[in-house]
Amino acid sequence: MIRLALLLTLLAGPIGADTLVAARTIPARSIIGPEDILVRDIDVLGALETPALAIGQEARVALYAGRPIRAADVGAPAVVERNQIITLIYRHGVIVISTEGRALDRAGPGDLIRVMNISSRTTVSAQVDATGTAFVTQ
Repeated sequence: MIRLALLLTLLAGPIGADTLVAARTIPARSIIGPEDILVRDIDVLGALETPALAIGQEARVALYAGRPIRAADVGAPAVVERNQIITLIYRHGVIVISTEGRALDRAGPGDLIRVMNISSRTTVSAQVDATGTAFVTQ
């Protein structure tokens, strides 16, 4: 009987959680500041819950006022712009090859992008680090 009462109490109503919502419409590629977000007492699956996860991040898509901010909607600010000339590094064991490449996508640290090797015109996938250097993935 006690178990039934406990179960009914837990299932009685939804439990609210803090969810981040946009305070105003935030265009894509904008850096999110403290004045751009609000904390609401609603529960939205997949939405960010703490302001520290959004402040200082870049909006990957347009964020509309009053709508929840999801983890996929924000990311680290881009360090590489499309068509930018960047250093392209290939490592295999003790062999390191470095050349120039043209970024074919815009990316932040940790993102996987396509890069065209300028000398051979070959396109490879590479992971960008915080300095904007691209490391060829295997």
